[in-house]
Amino acid sequence: MLHVRVVAPASVATLVVESLREDPTVVHLVVVPGAAVSCPGDLVMFDLARENANQVLGDLRAFGVERDGSISIDETEVLLSDTAHAAERRAPGAPADAVIWDAVQNRVDAESRLSWSFVVFLTLAALIASVGRYLDQPILIVGAVVVGPEFAPVAAICVALATRTWRLLVPATTTLLLGFAIAAAVTWVAWVVTDLLVDVSTEQAGTGNQTQFIIQPDGWSLVVALLAGIAGILSLTASKSGTLVGVFISVTTIPAVGTIGLTLAVGLGGEAVSALAQLGINLAGLLLSGTLTLLVQRMVWRRVGRV
Repeated sequence: MLHVRVVAPASVATLVVESLREDPTVVHLVVVPGAAVSCPGDLVMFDLARENANQVLGDLRAFGVERDGSISIDETEVLLSDTAHAAERRAPGAPADAVIWDAVQNRVDAESRLSWSFVVFLTLAALIASVGRYLDQPILIVGAVVVGPEFAPVAAICVALATRTWRLLVPATTTLLLGFAIAAAVTWVAWVVTDLLVDVSTEQAGTGNQTQFIIQPDGWSLVVALLAGIAGILSLTASKSGTLVGVFISVTTIPAVGTIGLTLAVGLGGEAVSALAQLGINLAGLLLSGTLTLLVQRMVWRRVGRV
């Protein structure tokens, strides 16, 4: 269940309450007249079945609540109420499958903005991955991909394409590409400096049986990226963050970025190109399957319809 709080002018709040009373998926409706001070109006609170959230939020927008007041939504972890359980049974579909598009858009919008923390985490991940490639240590590659935050802008691009929310597209794309460029550049500088100090082995930087997959893109790279994109988007829309760890580990994005910086620093341009191809294939797979997954989810929930 969701707990929704609406602040709206009295005239709008009256329309909202009338609409909510007729909705069988809305329970525990509370109205506090004149509660809003900074923006004079009424406070309306209610619990709502997740499955019907998009329809109710659409109605609230139609009443002008977003323009004249505010709408806030909280996930209810525990709600002991037979009335609430009955409302969930009346709602179409299953709560775990419900996608709240406003929540998804807000989440990816917040997490995909270019920030110092994003760049630092991405750069650290690339540095760790480059060391993993140099030492041929898969455990370091795994650690690097877990640290990397790049799936947030990837998900934002998918959401932008699937929902035609174009305001998300440019910032997310900028964050992703600029972040990768900075991470690769810093990694390159780090290995150039290291080479001046301790003489980095070119042979060791370009070989390694256990991490050779980074510079050997093939059809399986695309297959894994496609599957990872589906899993990542499903975990995002279902708010199951634990699944994202598996997504990070299965794709070769950060390892490719780290390898690009390493190989360019020691003059292995061919390996850098191969790593760049690996990065491109993985990003293409993630974006394609992620966008298609969101489109399928939107189509399914449109057919479920309003209760």
